[in-house]
Amino acid sequence: MAILFDKNSRVVSQGITGETGRFHTREAIKFGTRIVAGVAVGKGETFFDGIPVYDRVVDAVKRHGTNASGIYVPPASAMDAIIEQIEAGISLIVCVTEGIPLHDMVKVKQALKGSASRMIGPNCPGITTPGDGKIGFMPNFIHKKGHVGVVSKSGTLTYEIIWQLTQMGIGQSTSVGIGGDPIVGSDFVDILALFEQDSQTKLIVLIGEIGGDAEHEAADFIKEKMKKPVVAFVAGRTSPPGKRMGHAGAIIGGARETAQEKEKALKRAGATIAENPVEIGVVVKEILAGAYTRS
Repeated sequence: MAILFDKNSRVVSQGITGETGRFHTREAIKFGTRIVAGVAVGKGETFFDGIPVYDRVVDAVKRHGTNASGIYVPPASAMDAIIEQIEAGISLIVCVTEGIPLHDMVKVKQALKGSASRMIGPNCPGITTPGDGKIGFMPNFIHKKGHVGVVSKSGTLTYEIIWQLTQMGIGQSTSVGIGGDPIVGSDFVDILALFEQDSQTKLIVLIGEIGGDAEHEAADFIKEKMKKPVVAFVAGRTSPPGKRMGHAGAIIGGARETAQEKEKALKRAGATIAENPVEIGVVVKEILAGAYTRS
């Protein structure tokens, strides 16, 4: 099995008629994703490539039993789109939108509390389960079905590591880009917990970056709760304090938020640290060749 998403997931694409939604919906279908409906305000009762389009998410849920979604709408519309998905009872919400205002994400986090929904993103490449499908915009050709779970803040590094693993003959169970904004729907701990319980996943690759406390929380979870091996890399070793590097959340606000301190915490927790991204595949291969569980 895989985490969060599989071949039985029934996906609705919100923003399906926009340029971004059109492209990534078509790519997802090519990858095997079961997209059963789309949502676009003002385009209800029409079709996109044979897929029925509705004005409201709730209509897609009632008529097609949709339980997963991809959100491809502009930042100004994203909060309303996410909350609409939550209220419709969508269990997996993937929002790739970049630039959502911080105060909007505060409202989203409140809406998620106590709901039946789990959110990935925003500002993320989404989730991919080789052999089953994807939601988001990870390239189709880089994936291979296997036993390594990938969880990452960085979209670009996610692609690089997945492709590196695939070229070495190492397949992935599920790959999740959680996003690099200060507030995200799911963090490292949420995804690590799912990988730890997943019978298909034998090892996890974790890609972090400067800023915030998520990697330290992940280290605590790895130390206290995990038996499966974790290979970690934290980007931004040479980043200067006080300067944002790429993602909105990638800014060093204190010594604890540097790449070095995060790597130390992960290493103390038992994770194997890759010194640079090009070494990750080699480290993974060496660990899998030895034992699947961490002592």
